[in-house]
Amino acid sequence: MTTLTVTLPEALTQYLQEQIASGHYNNTDDYIQTLIKQDQARKTYLEPLILEGIASGDATPMKATDWDNIRQTVRKNYSDRAQNG
Repeated sequence: MTTLTVTLPEALTQYLQEQIASGHYNNTDDYIQTLIKQDQARKTYLEPLILEGIASGDATPMKATDWDNIRQTVRKNYSDRAQNG
C-alpha cells in the first residue's frame, strides 16, 4: 500500500470525523477507500451509458406518453421497494 497525505478544510475534516463516528466506517482509510471505489464503479457504469447515448443519434422531443411511461416505471419501482423493505 501507498501512504497518501491529504489536507482538508476544517469543515470537511469535521464531516469525515462524523462519518467515522456514525459507525459506517472503521477509520479514515476505510472512508477514503470506499469513496474511491464508489467513484470507480460509477465511472465504469456511467461511461458506457453516456457513450451509448451519444451514439444513439439526435434527440427527439419528449411526448406525453413518454412522461407517462416514466412515471409508471417510477411508481412501480417505488412500490416494489416498499414491499421488499
